[in-house]
Amino acid sequence: MISTAAQPLIGFGQVRHTRLKPARHAFAYGTYFLMLPMRSLQIQRQTSDASSCPLAVNRFAGISFYDVDHGDSRSPEQGGALAWLDDLLQQQGISDADGEVWLHCYPRVWGFTFKPVSFWYCHRKDGSLRAVVVEVNNTFGERHCYLLEQPTFGAEQRAVKVFHVSPFCPVEGGYRFRFMVNSDRTRTVARVDYDDATGPLIQTSVSGTLVPVTAQALRHALWSYPAMTFAVVARIHWQALKLFIKKVPFFTKPQPPSAFITR
Repeated sequence: MISTAAQPLIGFGQVRHTRLKPARHAFAYGTYFLMLPMRSLQIQRQTSDASSCPLAVNRFAGISFYDVDHGDSRSPEQGGALAWLDDLLQQQGISDADGEVWLHCYPRVWGFTFKPVSFWYCHRKDGSLRAVVVEVNNTFGERHCYLLEQPTFGAEQRAVKVFHVSPFCPVEGGYRFRFMVNSDRTRTVARVDYDDATGPLIQTSVSGTLVPVTAQALRHALWSYPAMTFAVVARIHWQALKLFIKKVPFFTKPQPPSAFITR
């Protein structure tokens, strides 16, 4: 059920990435991310409860969340990212994702953000999971969404790859998704594996322990990773250089898909 008691969470954990071929390449690093109850936040913003949330929303801070960083960049006055998501689901014929929507995403850090992937967990009013929207951004400023209908936590979901992300991966094959969140929302794992035309190519995951967003938790995040989102972009380019040195094949960026969402 939607509840104004649902509070923003911050996750502290690790990103893992392993390429299996033609040259093996693996890395892991610490990270943090937000897990936001978007409907509850909307209710809080419409009441005096908004001031009680330590997370800066649509305003500058060391760590903040901005609606315009998602979807079609709607402003808060236009309903923000949640209004975009609800419109997208309605356009796709999904009218029963009317429960809480939990958004797993990177924040802005000192005003800067890059979100390689964000996950929208869309629930029914009874708390059951109705859909997951996987929102992907590439370093060329392009965005695409994959809609996973009738997903189940712990079960594998699949989508055909249509969107260019890395110059070291062709736009072919498909993704295998697996999402795990425990019942008390203290631990989450999102796994995304990519298969090209010949089989498994890349295995990735982001996992972490979830705690309420408090001033202390935000300070801990900033002290531990003071330039986290800058580091995300830097690491993408650093790992790309390593793949280039290993002579991994390079693929020219194609035109983005005509449709914004792949179902």
